[in-house]
Amino acid sequence: MSEALQLVLEDTDGTQLETSCTRFAVIWQGREVWVQAVGDQLLIGVDVEEGDTEYANLLLRPQATNLVSLQLEMEPVEADEDDHVHGPDCNHDH
Repeated sequence: MSEALQLVLEDTDGTQLETSCTRFAVIWQGREVWVQAVGDQLLIGVDVEEGDTEYANLLLRPQATNLVSLQLEMEPVEADEDDHVHGPDCNHDH
C-alpha cells in the first residue's frame, strides 16, 4: 500500500513549493529514478525499458550521520531473452 509523500521543492533562489504525491521521478543521467513510500520504507528504483542494453545499479553510501550519497552505475545487459527484472511496475504476479 502506497502512502502520500510530502514534498518540498526548492528553486535556486530559495523559493519553496510544498506539494504531495504517491511517487515521483527525477531524470538523472538520462534515466527516470523513481521514489515512492511503501509502509515504513522508501523505495527507489530505475525504470528499465524494453530493449535496453544497460541496466542501472543504485549504490548507496553513508557520508555522515544524516547524509548518504546515491550513485547511478550502468552495466551491460548480459541476460537471456527470457530473463526479466521484476519490479513494482512490471505487471507480473510474483
